[in-house]
Amino acid sequence: HFFNFSIEKMLMMPEEMLERKAADPKIIRNYNKVKTIKANAQMIFDVTLDKKISFSQFIHDWPSEDIIGLWAYLKKHGQRLGGNTGPYALRLLGKDTFILSSDVEAYLRAQQIIDGGLQSKKSLTAIQAYFNKLQNESGYSLTQLSRLIAFASGDNYVQVEG
Repeated sequence: HFFNFSIEKMLMMPEEMLERKAADPKIIRNYNKVKTIKANAQMIFDVTLDKKISFSQFIHDWPSEDIIGLWAYLKKHGQRLGGNTGPYALRLLGKDTFILSSDVEAYLRAQQIIDGGLQSKKSLTAIQAYFNKLQNESGYSLTQLSRLIAFASGDNYVQVEG
């Protein structure tokens, strides 16, 4: 559908092709979301041009101690990568990151790590510092810590198949 995600080919897609793709029942069928594919391909291309490294290397090299900085980069330079979309995409790429799910947020509020807006600079900085502290103390990855907190907070249901 998208040239096996060849960045150079995706960047040459004319607007009409994006419109046709947005009408295809086999994919998203939301023109605004389909448009972001080309926009994010442009971001990937720009990183490889500017940094002289592959996008995967760029992601890999970003320090986990500043994962919120990478989130901010993706949000600023990409499209539709704010909120948890950027962190989920990073996880799919194999990057160690925490996810600010509702359970993780509830835990952070209960522990008085944050008291303002979840995505505010102040809150994100406090959250990053907290996860860095936990990681240094435990040796666990950000992903493991995030999952442990999520499983330990809120309502969790286990389905047992018989």
